[in-house]
Amino acid sequence: MDPTVRRNSPVALTFTLALAALVSSALAPSALAASPAATSTPPIAGNVTGPTLLATSSNATFFLNASGGPAYSGGVLTGTITWSASLAGTNLTGSVVSPSNGTITNATKLPTTLVVTAGAIVEPLTLLVEVKSSSSTANQTLNLTRAFRVVVPYVVHATLVAGPDAAVLPFTVDVALDGTPVGSVNVPKLAPNATYDLAFRCPASGLASGYHTFTLSIADSHGLVTFSNGRTVQSTTFYVAPAPVNNTVWYVAGIVAFFGVLFIYGTRVAARRRGSAQR
Repeated sequence: MDPTVRRNSPVALTFTLALAALVSSALAPSALAASPAATSTPPIAGNVTGPTLLATSSNATFFLNASGGPAYSGGVLTGTITWSASLAGTNLTGSVVSPSNGTITNATKLPTTLVVTAGAIVEPLTLLVEVKSSSSTANQTLNLTRAFRVVVPYVVHATLVAGPDAAVLPFTVDVALDGTPVGSVNVPKLAPNATYDLAFRCPASGLASGYHTFTLSIADSHGLVTFSNGRTVQSTTFYVAPAPVNNTVWYVAGIVAFFGVLFIYGTRVAARRRGSAQR
């Protein structure tokens, strides 16, 4: 055997292994760079908000928020989010939710508005909303619920009468119960001497025995529309009797609070301003 070959072979082998190691090291970054980066999709999430009490034969607004799931890529809605809504309860006669389905897109203004109309049955109901987030390859579903009760309301009545020289433009009357806002009534334009029957149905789960107060406030009138006493607030007090001392079933089926006749004084600002300018 040639001694030259025996002496040079280990050197050649060592060089070959070192070269292979260098080639592997050089290829590793390229291989990693060639792999596509994983895109993270946020889980589908959402909620339904709205009142917990709803007066019989009335309606209320609920709000749906939903996002995430396969429909989103990099924080952008690239797929579709669809939803469907329904009501659950013992007796759904006269109760309905509208709209009952829809699609959330980039052009959709959030939250989505759902209007629930309650029937005349006093009972607990649940608003059910199924949300589906979809892309071309995957989809996720989220079930949302909002429980509320349909109750007999406390009804407020008042007759508004415009003064003989008052042409009153549309305005809003806010309603509060014991100092807590409970809703509002939009009053239309009133001609001089015209009347308007104001009625407000206040959902309540039952008031404690004793005296309570409803307050009507003329909103955003800047003092241009007032009651006959020059104020923008009127109140009426009513009494809720306590439960009987025996163990019979006691249930308050709503209270009607009457304000009577309230005269409205309006100011025809435009006419007065024109007169002042001419002078």
